[in-house]
Amino acid sequence: MSERIIDPASKGWATSWYEASARARIDGLLDAGSFREVIGPEQRRMSPHLPLFDLPRAFDDGMIVGSGRLDGKAVLVAAQEGRFMGGAFGEVHGAKLVGLLRAALVLKPEAVLILFDTGGVRLQEANAGETAIAEVMRAITQVRSAGVPVIGLIGGRAGAYGGGGLIAATCSRLVVSEGGRISVSGPEVIETNKGAEEFDSRDRALVWRTMGGKHRRLTGGADAYADDTVQAFRRAALDLIGRAPAFDLATLEAEQKRLEERMARFGDCRDATEIWGRLGVNDPEAVPALTTAAFETLLASLGETTHDAR
Repeated sequence: MSERIIDPASKGWATSWYEASARARIDGLLDAGSFREVIGPEQRRMSPHLPLFDLPRAFDDGMIVGSGRLDGKAVLVAAQEGRFMGGAFGEVHGAKLVGLLRAALVLKPEAVLILFDTGGVRLQEANAGETAIAEVMRAITQVRSAGVPVIGLIGGRAGAYGGGGLIAATCSRLVVSEGGRISVSGPEVIETNKGAEEFDSRDRALVWRTMGGKHRRLTGGADAYADDTVQAFRRAALDLIGRAPAFDLATLEAEQKRLEERMARFGDCRDATEIWGRLGVNDPEAVPALTTAAFETLLASLGETTHDAR
């Protein structure tokens, strides 16, 4: 499938974030020629566990990490390759991200960018993957405490599920697109445990209106909504770096209060459209079909209702 679509804003060609590989996303996101990879595929740091299950490995283990520049700003960047094992976390995969975050404490870049594209933890490396998730979350809090914002970008095929969804919640700010989904439990997991009557994973409209980018942006789970182009994600990341909140007790207390208020306000809703209606959306049923421009107009009309306190 092609990685190029028409960008209506530029009236030219642009790379689709959803269709692009992890390396293509990095190349388009950062200033041309500025990316410097660390622990690249030539070093062949591969999972030691996958051969036990007769599974193929990747030379970079599905995680690309390094440094570069974003409009001249020094940044560290990590990108997950959703085409390899659904971007799932294993021992090496997670260790590379933890190492990048620890490097940020020394290098003090303008920001750390995490390009999420993950289904969660590899079942074949469950214990190592879960440990990696915990270490990444701790490392992000340390980086944010040191004054370095961590910006998450979500718009890939795998979304940000499982431990990836937890990690995303610890970031300073999140950018999401129509294709992006954020959730701790995936549709198939919910259906397996609770049945199709609770959540039908085959109902793609249901999946997107409960876990998708528009819903997450409307309810404050994401801070910016981007068109499905690398250029749009680049613009959003640049904007959010300058608006990242401090990481202190006041910020955490404000976020806890926001989540409590959200539960009190929407806890009895059975569908996302009910939530959108309570937010003040006049025609909730029309939200999924809105273009990016129309959705941005809707957000502007709702004002502070959709702003996240993270």
